[in-house]
Amino acid sequence: MALPAKKQFKYWGIAAAVFAILLWSLGDVLLPFVLGAAIAYMIDPVADRLESLGLSRAASTATIIVVSILLFLAGMLVVLPTLISQMIDLALVLPEAFRDLRAFVQTHFPSLFTEGSRAQQTVSSIAGTLQGKGIELLEGLVGSAASLLNVLVLLVIVPVVAVYLLLDWDRMIARVDALLPRDHAPIIRRLMSQVDAVLASFIRGMGTVCLILGSYYAISLMIVGLNFGLAVGFIAGLVTFIPYLGALIGGALAIGLALFQFWGDWWSIGIVGAIFAAGQVIEGNYLTPKLVGNSVGLHPVWLLLALSVFGALFGFVGMLVAVPVAAALGVVARFLVEQYLDSRLYQGLSHPDSQQQNEP
Repeated sequence: MALPAKKQFKYWGIAAAVFAILLWSLGDVLLPFVLGAAIAYMIDPVADRLESLGLSRAASTATIIVVSILLFLAGMLVVLPTLISQMIDLALVLPEAFRDLRAFVQTHFPSLFTEGSRAQQTVSSIAGTLQGKGIELLEGLVGSAASLLNVLVLLVIVPVVAVYLLLDWDRMIARVDALLPRDHAPIIRRLMSQVDAVLASFIRGMGTVCLILGSYYAISLMIVGLNFGLAVGFIAGLVTFIPYLGALIGGALAIGLALFQFWGDWWSIGIVGAIFAAGQVIEGNYLTPKLVGNSVGLHPVWLLLALSVFGALFGFVGMLVAVPVAAALGVVARFLVEQYLDSRLYQGLSHPDSQQQNEP
């Protein structure tokens, strides 16, 4: 006989609480495993495709490993050194650019910068804060042995975890399916299928959009001759998963740098602005509809809320699991709404179906 609903709710609540406590207490330890699982999840369709072409699971995994190593080495040799150099230089240049902006405004609007005025104190405070934070960030990233050790651990553990999970992915899914409660297995399978569709559309689709737009911005800005074009394209592509934020941050940064580099050359400044305008047109009319679709179901506000809450509670690991958890909660919420709309609580006695049921 099945357990009463009250006891089932209690057991599932305890399981959720234990999971949250483990995530909170072991966040740093779980980071490489969460990253490895995310990579395996994203690459699993490629392995399935290779299997459909006649390769075994082991051969498919080995092929993916070889291609990934070649791409990683190419990135390390060609792109990564330039990107790191530009990111460091950009962090050092921003305070200087802000001081130049202050000098420009002071020259054209001297009344705003009277000696000892509040405006002058505010600008000086912001410039000092930017410079101090930039230097502090660089010292923390470059000079910390612990951070370097953590990066090395991630570079070693994450690929190993991803390979093992990718190799056993189908067997793990079958094993989890066999452990589902028999009474609820059909509903759980349907909900998990919807969660997988949402995650596949969002993570894989938006990941591809971010990669394409980031490459487009970086290559276009480098062709125009903008300093730090690769870094600006990387930043813009990285935050493209939040609608309009990538173009807003990247466009403001690129146009700001263009104003200082090409001041007086309005044609070059206009080209930089046109690059980001064209990127938004391409993303909104082609990339996002084709690669992501309209049925993802993750509203930007819901996504930002999930990232903020999970980041505050569980740190960086929480931000990594925020998207899948938000997707799962969204699917469950839609399922509960469907159940509510079909219930007597919503329909009441005035609904035709309810009236038919009440007829003798």
